[in-house]
Amino acid sequence: MRSLRVVLMAASMLSVVSLHAQTADEIINKHIEALGGKEKLASIKTVYTEYEMEIPGMGAAPGKTWLVNGKAYKNEVELAGQKIIQCFTDKSAWGLNPMMGQATPTEMPAEQAKVGMGQLDPGGPLFNYAAKGTTVDLVGKEALNGKDAFKLKLKTKEGVESLIWIDPTTYYILQSSVKVSGGGMDVETNLTFSDYKKTDYGNVIPSKTEINMQGVALNLTNKKTEINKEIDMKLFEMPKQ
Repeated sequence: MRSLRVVLMAASMLSVVSLHAQTADEIINKHIEALGGKEKLASIKTVYTEYEMEIPGMGAAPGKTWLVNGKAYKNEVELAGQKIIQCFTDKSAWGLNPMMGQATPTEMPAEQAKVGMGQLDPGGPLFNYAAKGTTVDLVGKEALNGKDAFKLKLKTKEGVESLIWIDPTTYYILQSSVKVSGGGMDVETNLTFSDYKKTDYGNVIPSKTEINMQGVALNLTNKKTEINKEIDMKLFEMPKQ
């Protein structure tokens, strides 16, 4: 009987080890494969997208994004005849928002720039995360919209912390959350991703994104995606006044 108990205890310990063997890296590797695989994601140099943003009480607004891998990202949306721009590079960040009284291009605060730099990788925040100096911890599983999801905690080398929830079936990112400090307050932004589709290039991206910030929800629908289209770096330069 004593020997049987020892065997059962050993088996129990092995099951615990097996449970913990479901590491963050294993989840991330499956996530990368679900998006098209390491080679496919690593071969992406540029991404150009056109989308439509649904704004509560204001209808739809057209938008565009330009991404040069590791170097620059720019988002431009047209609202009521005005262009709202956010631009991040590996060295600086600037924005333009006439709707908020920002009539001329202005450099962004350092905290906001740090968060924006996370968009410079077309493979997403988990692709080659260690090489980028990011640490990832598996928090566990958590119910998200009635379904269990893997919950990961990320911290970039710049100190930006975020949470990511991954579908245990598809291994797509379901949601991400990040807090940004600015103007004496913390602003939490939640992104919910859905309707994942394969591009003509062969990688998989979400075609729908909901941005929820301070109780306001913006819904984005992808209309067009072009991979490795030539993009002029001058596009990311802040206009001189």
